[in-house]
Amino acid sequence: MGGTMKLLLRAARGEAVPRPPVWFMRQAGRSLPEYRALRADVGMLESCRRPDLVCEITLQPVRRHKVDAAILFSDIVVPLRAAGIDLDIVAGTGPVVASPVRTADDVAAIRPLEPGDVAFVAEAIRLLLAELGETALIGFAGAPFTLASYLVEGGPSRHHAKTKALMYGAPDVWHALCARLASITRVFLEVQIAAGVDAVQLFDSWAGSLSEADYRRYVLPHSRAVLDGLTVPRIHFGVGTGELLPAMAEAGADVVGVDWRTPLDVAASRVPGKVLQGNLDPCVLTAPWPVVAAETRRVVAEGKKAPGHIFNLGHGVLPETDPDVLTRLVEVVQSS
Repeated sequence: MGGTMKLLLRAARGEAVPRPPVWFMRQAGRSLPEYRALRADVGMLESCRRPDLVCEITLQPVRRHKVDAAILFSDIVVPLRAAGIDLDIVAGTGPVVASPVRTADDVAAIRPLEPGDVAFVAEAIRLLLAELGETALIGFAGAPFTLASYLVEGGPSRHHAKTKALMYGAPDVWHALCARLASITRVFLEVQIAAGVDAVQLFDSWAGSLSEADYRRYVLPHSRAVLDGLTVPRIHFGVGTGELLPAMAEAGADVVGVDWRTPLDVAASRVPGKVLQGNLDPCVLTAPWPVVAAETRRVVAEGKKAPGHIFNLGHGVLPETDPDVLTRLVEVVQSS
């Protein structure tokens, strides 16, 4: 179980720390050759269901980069599949849902998630805790809006037009769907917390497609239902959510994740009193090293404006990223 001495936990609680802890979203993944080798003949959802693979993939970036936190290797649709929804993760596309959810009957057909449905996640966490020592372990889940968008659209979407059509046109169906997804997500996170994760991150990847008013009306109550009262630090992250940061903080975040579009000193003024996480542009990692180092130091300096700062990218590691650059970046942050 997590102890208070872990650097990430201390930072997440706003305690004084000698430097920002550092980890990366999507650090266990396609940028690592050892990951690609392990996943060569294994589908994404199968790899998320095998505790031995989850453990090994989660540990790979800790060994290579010496990051201060591991994040459980998973996917936001894992609990949906475990609850019986017919979907798959198609290489090069993402999650694809066999029968999109569009009606009240479709929502009623989604069964609740039982802890036993995701026992493989708890087992993976037990394996990881035996290996991680003082490296924090972060749990993982997708937020109700983003999950709903995949279910309504049937897969990834650029404009979320079908999602918004349901949200605006059938708000009763929309709220019923999000309430069911919030319940599933809550159970998924509670299983991870009971197994021993130190903190959790809720990903609302697509919430940036909404206005603040729509977020507050259609999304915030459901994200709050997921996060309210969880017993470990809660990190809440979305993409393109600069205007939503205050509302996302209200949903229950102890740590507000910030993408690269909003400087951390600006974000600190929008969510006063909150610890921030972020926010180097992932594309910067493809630039010459002096640029990477300078931009990293800029983010560290801007993060000092917040009560606490966890260094991360502003979104996930890109597949074409040179792993050696990530390792060197960690060294810059850890020597700051």
